[in-house]
Amino acid sequence: LPLLLEATLLRLASGSHHPFYNGFYYNHFMNDKANGQEEVDYFNGAKLVVETSKDPVYSSNGANVTLPCHYHYEPDMETKPKIRIKWSKLRDDYTKEQDVLVAIGKTYMAFGNFQGRAHLQVSRREASLVISDVRLQDDGKYRCEVIDGLEDESDVVDLRLQGIVFPYQPPRGQYRLNFHEAEQVCQEQGAILATFNQLFQAWSEGLDWCNAGWLADGTVQYPIRLPRKPCGGLHLAPGIRSYGPRHRHLHRFDAFCFSSGLKGEVFYLDQPAGMTLEEAKQSCQDAGAEIARVGQLYSAWKFLGLDRCNAGWLADGSVRYPITKPRANCGPTEPGVRSFGFPSKGRFGVFCYKER
Repeated sequence: LPLLLEATLLRLASGSHHPFYNGFYYNHFMNDKANGQEEVDYFNGAKLVVETSKDPVYSSNGANVTLPCHYHYEPDMETKPKIRIKWSKLRDDYTKEQDVLVAIGKTYMAFGNFQGRAHLQVSRREASLVISDVRLQDDGKYRCEVIDGLEDESDVVDLRLQGIVFPYQPPRGQYRLNFHEAEQVCQEQGAILATFNQLFQAWSEGLDWCNAGWLADGTVQYPIRLPRKPCGGLHLAPGIRSYGPRHRHLHRFDAFCFSSGLKGEVFYLDQPAGMTLEEAKQSCQDAGAEIARVGQLYSAWKFLGLDRCNAGWLADGSVRYPITKPRANCGPTEPGVRSFGFPSKGRFGVFCYKER
């Protein structure tokens, strides 16, 4: 980019021009929207209006997605040639988390892990953002801001990944992970730490788990559908129990991980005498695959209907099996991923993962 244009884009990305009066600016903005009011900027007798999808936009891991954003003037007028567009990813409280993309005309610059994956969908009065190869971390809120001279207007669109939340304990037992270790174990299992919204969605779909786990914001919570004494008491209503923010180095809990759709398939292999963990890994390699991670097994169970009553090794050394159609001799009467823990001995089949 020419130096002057690049400097302009960087200043635009900094957001220093934006009237961010206090920490409640975006909450106020969204509350006005919720009340059916449109915030508008007046420019030479016309008002600039920016509109995004009022409903969440759904996608999945590895897919391409378009976050719609359009602008117009009321009454209609020709757009000035100096129109600028800025996309930002927001935290849940609507404060900025990171810059995604800024553009002047047809020239744009993407930032961070959006470089090479984000661009604008170019057409008249359109500022839609296209993200390719969607990643788990892309889930969240995005602000589309259109700037015309000194006037600007923005709106927010919510990108939600279709996925599954699963609780995770490491081989060494319950409540052994600080926040950073929880982040790491989720990544090792093809997942990330879940957000509160993802945990709430999982709870609304039936997740009931009594052990507390880390979430992405550094809080520790757990979902309860059936109140009981060991899980906060019988007197509390169903819901998400919270320990609030915990010390990220000193305090130790389990983790709630989030995994989305798969780019490949999970399949089961076995031998008449079963396999050790090392033999299981080699069998997957011989089949042109790798031993599956826990997040991949959960995703295959939820999104691909994987149902197997035979237990198999996974990459973390655990032994599990997925059941979509409960039946005799296959565990409880509810669908789910069953676990045998982390056996130090024994011979089992194996779940392998192969990308398409």
